[in-house]
Amino acid sequence: MDYLWTPWRFQYVSHAEPPGECIFCAKAASRNDADNYVLHRGARNFVLLNLYPYTTGHMMIAPYQHIALLDEADPETLHEMIELARTAECRLRDVYHPHGFNIGLNLGECAGAGVAGHIHMHVLPRWCGDSSFMTTVGETRILPEDLDTTYRKLSGAFK
Repeated sequence: MDYLWTPWRFQYVSHAEPPGECIFCAKAASRNDADNYVLHRGARNFVLLNLYPYTTGHMMIAPYQHIALLDEADPETLHEMIELARTAECRLRDVYHPHGFNIGLNLGECAGAGVAGHIHMHVLPRWCGDSSFMTTVGETRILPEDLDTTYRKLSGAFK
């Protein structure tokens, strides 16, 4: 068995949300944005870093309202969500200069939603060659920057 030591993750797992509590609702209700990696709060949605990023700068946009489907969202929430995706794309381009982006939603558990009960849009910067052999063979992601550094860079960009 191979071991990959990640001592920095203990802080996250020791402060994880109780089972059954929606992580997006908990982070929306909390006003400790730095500890929750909340980058921006809009009128109907907020932007935060993904704690399990595919790439450095992996953000999510979630409505404050706990809804599972796009059909349950009002037009204003959806409009702000896509506007925030555009803003996130611009901020990521300014800070990280990626070669491209993945932007989208996974609706429902079978579609890959880690939190199936609360819609959220992913915004990921991508670089040519950012999937190394570690990801494809070792099923391990290698990230060149810790979340605190990413948060400092992007929260400054959102101000």
